[in-house]
Amino acid sequence: MSHPSNAPSERAQRSSLCEAKRIVLKLGTQVVLDGEGRPALSRLYGLMETVAELRRRGAQPVLVSSGAVGLGARQLGIQPESLSQKQACAAAGQGQLMSIYQEGFARMGFCAAQVLLTEDDFADPVRHANLRRTLETLLELGAIPVLNENDTVSTLELERPDPGHTPIFSDNDHLSALVAMHLEADLLVLLSDVTALHTANPGIDPHATPLTEVPFGSDPQANLDGTSDRGRGGMVSKVEAARVAARAGVPVVLASGIEVHILDRILAGEPVGTFFHAAPKGGQP
Repeated sequence: MSHPSNAPSERAQRSSLCEAKRIVLKLGTQVVLDGEGRPALSRLYGLMETVAELRRRGAQPVLVSSGAVGLGARQLGIQPESLSQKQACAAAGQGQLMSIYQEGFARMGFCAAQVLLTEDDFADPVRHANLRRTLETLLELGAIPVLNENDTVSTLELERPDPGHTPIFSDNDHLSALVAMHLEADLLVLLSDVTALHTANPGIDPHATPLTEVPFGSDPQANLDGTSDRGRGGMVSKVEAARVAARAGVPVVLASGIEVHILDRILAGEPVGTFFHAAPKGGQP
């Protein structure tokens, strides 16, 4: 699908990302953990340095971080299979996950504030209003919110929902899109171990090519198969989350959090990852 005649080009929209103030950054399990399931501290600290610099410049970054279940599984020495085991791993790992962010950001002069969410925090109007006020207040106070689903008590992200129930969010990709939408963010960045959307599975097809952009309202001709080994969200989840944010007017970049300085490069307007155009101002079906 081609750009509408009045739509800014990808280059123009990417170049404007340096002006983004409110940025929601989602870190997938593969970014948070290394190949052995340990915290990828060097990688995380590099990302935190960029986030801290954004905060110093007056931006308002918000993190949505996966990784609690994987960290807890390593601590408990199990490969969780049952729902209760996954919840136990989440309980064990969430503290370690937050301690990494709190210690890291404290060294950089900032407070990391944990916010654990359930579906009711978006479904119930009173709780949703409270959540919005809390996040707005944390940002006004200069804190860096770190969000995750409360897997210890909420099961929607850990198991398949009932066929008759449509979940508000089922993984951290969707959660980050909802947060970006309700906070009226200027940018959503989805970081995983995937460099971009591809026309085919690059691990199988040597002719697979990356898609640098997805115009608003178009259907990307991309490979959407497969999920990660440790994370719950696959490429379908990321594309659906990107569409939710884009419809709300929030541009989205899907890129690899494994690459060094990836967030700096995205905000510098470099053509990395896949850029999802937001709905044009003024609205479009």
